[in-house]
Formats: sequence, structure tokens, C-alpha cells
Amino acid sequence: SNLRQVFENAILTELFPHSQIDIFVEVLQSDGSNYSACVNAATLAIIHAGIPIKDVVCACSASMVNDHSLVDVNYLEESVGSGPIMTIALLPKSKQILSMESSGRMHATAVPQVMDSAMTGCQEILQVMKASILSHIKELNKQ
Repeated sequence: SNLRQVFENAILTELFPHSQIDIFVEVLQSDGSNYSACVNAATLAIIHAGIPIKDVVCACSASMVNDHSLVDVNYLEESVGSGPIMTIALLPKSKQILSMESSGRMHATAVPQVMDSAMTGCQEILQVMKASILSHIKELNKQ
């Protein structure tokens, strides 16, 4: 579904014309922003597997409470009704949005601010993911 669409647009599938790439994600414990965590984990797994991608796919959720943005919404913030939650998955270099979904209704004037917050969150998550990737590469080079 959404996860499939995201990675069909990110993986260089033309390099694997007669192949199938399966992505399975199991959530063992949830503290909110499940979809974002699944996208980010799947991205790291794909990179670890050596599958070529256009860019590091990253995802982040955002919400709005009393005219203030919340980024990377946790379970408590989701459950107390912090407001509608928008989740974006994007390719950071091109800022191409691969997936955008919202739970709940959001006033049209709030959409740009929440969207910007989610995209900024994606850029911050990207830095954490890049640090993890570089750390893994260094570990591999030591072996």
C-alpha cells in the first residue's frame, strides 16, 4: 500500500527488471509515529542490503496544538487528541514528497505550517540516519 508506493518510487527498480523486493516491517513496541518509524527502518534495511535507491527516504509526523507545531508525535500526544497528524515521507535532496497522509481534519491555513514542520523533521531525521549509516560503514571497514 503506502509503504509499497514509497519504495517503488525510491528504489531503482529498473536495475532489477525480473526481481521482487519484499519489505516486511513488524512493530514490536509503539510510542507513536509508527508509519514514520517503519519507513525509516525500511530505508536503513534497504541501504544495508545494498539495494540502490535515488535518495535516503525519510519520514516524519507533525501535528498542531494551540498554534504550535509538534514534530515526531509520540503515543501520548496522539492519544490525548493533540489534533490531526500529518505524516510525510520524502526524498530529501529533491524534496519530492513520496507519501503524505493526514489523520483527522485540519484547517486549510494550518496545512502549510504542519507540512513545513514535518519536512523539517524529515531533514533532522535524515541527519540521524546518515550518522547511523556512516557508523555502520566504519564498523564494516574495521573488519
